[in-house]
Amino acid sequence: MSALKNKERRPAKKVQAAGPKRAARGPAASANPQPARQAARPPEKAAKPAAVTAPAETRALLARQGERPAERVPVILESSGAGDFHLIDSGKGLKLEQYGPYRIVRPEAQALWQPSLPAHVWEKTDAVFTGDTDEDGMGRWRFPKDVLGETWPLSLLGVDFLGRFTAFRHVGVFPEQIVHWDWMKRRAEEANRPVKVLNLFGYTGVASLVAAAAGAEVTHVDASKKAIGWARENQALARLEKAPIRWICEDAMKFILREERRGNRYDIILTDPPKFGRGPNGEVWQLFDHLPLMLDICRELLSPKAIGLVLTAYSIRASFYSIHELMRETMRGAGGVVESGELVIREAGLDGKSPGRALSTSLFSRWVPA
Repeated sequence: MSALKNKERRPAKKVQAAGPKRAARGPAASANPQPARQAARPPEKAAKPAAVTAPAETRALLARQGERPAERVPVILESSGAGDFHLIDSGKGLKLEQYGPYRIVRPEAQALWQPSLPAHVWEKTDAVFTGDTDEDGMGRWRFPKDVLGETWPLSLLGVDFLGRFTAFRHVGVFPEQIVHWDWMKRRAEEANRPVKVLNLFGYTGVASLVAAAAGAEVTHVDASKKAIGWARENQALARLEKAPIRWICEDAMKFILREERRGNRYDIILTDPPKFGRGPNGEVWQLFDHLPLMLDICRELLSPKAIGLVLTAYSIRASFYSIHELMRETMRGAGGVVESGELVIREAGLDGKSPGRALSTSLFSRWVPA
């Protein structure tokens, strides 16, 4: 699906069945339910699609046999920043971040505490997101100093790309994913063989570029044409035009069902689905309804020498155990280990080197071979 249709409108990020929106990206749901007003979204937004919904492709879940993989829980994957990004401070429902040359303030419902740094530090910002504070709410950017352009150059894990001020408070990259990208980069480099990576709901392509820079052959899938366009811009900026990346603008579920029929296989699969989303032809994606089948198909797409299957879930009212146990059931008979928990970003202060509090961002589950 896409990452963009809703990323821009961005709640339902890319979507399998959801091309446009990326369902609210944000806090790990289990500990902090989303604000009541987010749940009380105008009915027409949810109902509107019904009349134009395209029939969803599907198949029955496969009956898995064998032992469930071993488990490691809870696992907390922590980032203190990388490259041009770090979290400076947080508190009072806000976060203060450094993205390259810009200091940015955005809403953060899980920052229940008081800021550590004085008010004058927070006031010296380049961009502040104002408006609807829901993750999927529209708003606008205010520029206290000078009016800034829509994009600006950034770099993470050695890959150059564009940061971007969007109408849904997102900036073109989700830095909490750095821990997954670094893991993928190291595994691809250590494999000493050609590695094929499938990036579902790929949004602006930073993960795909990190994989390609590590020597992997990448298939990037997102249902949003705009997101694919941004990803291609990032590819040029990263000087990876000749890298083996397939940019696929299509509903994610349709794509993986076709790949399964074709017998195509991948060594690493990253899947970052939204809570809700809509595909290019009206396909609807609901995380709790469609995730079991999506993972089931992904299991079939793993190569005999698979390196890992990674799932990230944002803004859902659930414990990480819900996706952990689903992953273990899906991977019955495959051996290996399923490790699950939360992704967090730790405050790093103005200098990027002063550890502070940990801010939870999402839930994850990852299967790796023994």
